[in-house]
Amino acid sequence: MSKMDFNREFDACHGELVTITDELARVTCDNPGALTFAGTNTFFVGKNELVVIDPGPMNLDHLDALMRAIAGRPVKAILVSHTHVDHSPLAGPLKEKTGAPIMGCGPHKRSVSFADMDETPMDASSQKDFVPDQELEDTAKISVDGVTIEAVSTPGHTENHLAFALPDHGVMLPGDHVMAWSTTIVAPPDGSMNAYMKSLDKLMARIEARYFPSHGGEVNNPKVFLKQLRQHRQMRSDAILERLRAGDTDIMTMVKAIYTDVDPKLHGAAALNVLAQLDDLIAQGVVLCDSKVTLAAKYILRELA
Repeated sequence: MSKMDFNREFDACHGELVTITDELARVTCDNPGALTFAGTNTFFVGKNELVVIDPGPMNLDHLDALMRAIAGRPVKAILVSHTHVDHSPLAGPLKEKTGAPIMGCGPHKRSVSFADMDETPMDASSQKDFVPDQELEDTAKISVDGVTIEAVSTPGHTENHLAFALPDHGVMLPGDHVMAWSTTIVAPPDGSMNAYMKSLDKLMARIEARYFPSHGGEVNNPKVFLKQLRQHRQMRSDAILERLRAGDTDIMTMVKAIYTDVDPKLHGAAALNVLAQLDDLIAQGVVLCDSKVTLAAKYILRELA
């Protein structure tokens, strides 16, 4: 498997306002876990006036911490990158306290190719009733305290995922699309590997040189790291093709053979990644499926059919 330059050094300072740059700060929620690392980073853009990005899970202690960090300053908007429950639910209570409109990603939706798929654990972790006051399209911009924030559509981790760039300052807030501590789960039915790879290419073409994800610390040398992420996904795809040539036809058998370096507790999430990879290979015409594309289906290489 390709070498990844992960950065797992991160002092969360849960509940405290941490200054990152002159125009950017964060408060990290105390919700650590296998998929959230040290917790969800809520970002603040601006000084005298603020935009709050990804308020986090329904955690009232975190809401109190955000209000302490806001410290009476006007909040122009609450931005949400996507509708997983560790990112969006606190937007409503924060709006009630600040009066700021909720903007950013649209409501939860599924990748088109998995629209009729049964719910998965990752899909169940989405906030299904999220509706923003204003949905931001790709390249939409808002300004706060002299800082421009640009919405960057990056579907893949979820169908509705947005990153937020501060282009004049060379900063990217990639949400969960790129994380320094781990690769990102791409889990159907709301995730799509094909969309994820296209979004990686989109970020690689941009100018921002500092990446601050929604979990963990800064990405070291993001231009190199993005290439490593792409290579890693391609090698996972190659590994799946190798298992298919070896005669594996079901996803969990492939997972056990491919993800030998991953805690078995995470094999369920890995299976969803494999499903997303297989869907992409089917779209390329390389792999065939005996039914609709699901975790329980059987898969075979077209060349072996």
